[in-house]
Amino acid sequence: MRLFLLAFLASVLAVAAPAGAAGPAAPLAGQRAVYQLTLEKARGFAISDVSGTMTYDQRGGCDGWATTQELDLRLAHTDGKEGRILSRYATWEAKTGLSMRFRLLQTAAGRTASDIAGSATLARPGGPGEVRYTSPPQRTVPLPAGTLFPTAHTERILAAARAGEKFLSLPLFDGTSANGAQLTSVLILSKRPPAPSQWPSLARLGSERVQIAFFRNDPRGMRPDFAIAMRYWENGVADGLSLDFGDFVLKGKLVSLTLLPSRC
Repeated sequence: MRLFLLAFLASVLAVAAPAGAAGPAAPLAGQRAVYQLTLEKARGFAISDVSGTMTYDQRGGCDGWATTQELDLRLAHTDGKEGRILSRYATWEAKTGLSMRFRLLQTAAGRTASDIAGSATLARPGGPGEVRYTSPPQRTVPLPAGTLFPTAHTERILAAARAGEKFLSLPLFDGTSANGAQLTSVLILSKRPPAPSQWPSLARLGSERVQIAFFRNDPRGMRPDFAIAMRYWENGVADGLSLDFGDFVLKGKLVSLTLLPSRC
């Protein structure tokens, strides 16, 4: 069970936001979104049920974005055993896209399963960089040229969608791994025009289906460690999540949404 991949959920929500029709791009929205997570599919015989909630909070300031994600997930196994995973993930990313701070704390069965913290910098846009971990044990890991932090990754996908591109392969560092950057493969799928929505703030915006696969190593000939499909509105709000962890697939439904004004 690759349950550590649940840490990717927060970065995924900040990873991609599609563009709608041509014209000025909708600004990324500060938001507090709550998702209900349920089991969509189980592969094999280990898992009988999964359920939980995820809260995603992103706030824009003058110099950067502050993001937190809290996850509470309960798992039932076919042998009758039950488990619970709790995680809190927080980042601050400069709007220049050149620096970020991060902390991930995840527990399983009441014990610490992952504790990752530190900071990362890039020498210049498109250039190489490094991660300075303070936990686990202090060390420095290089980042390859072209690495993007989550919001810069978002902006790159926005630009690609607006230009009509359908596929991107981008290195990403989001602070959920103790081993530096990972590779993402992004498919930008069908667009939808504005349509009535239970969320009035989204009714005037177009949306798009996006699929993202995450690889820790070279993906050639390999299955991704994690994959997600979702509907994204132009301002970065997501719904209709399908989260594929290999052993099981979760469905994520948006049940609460508050758009937050910039604090700048």
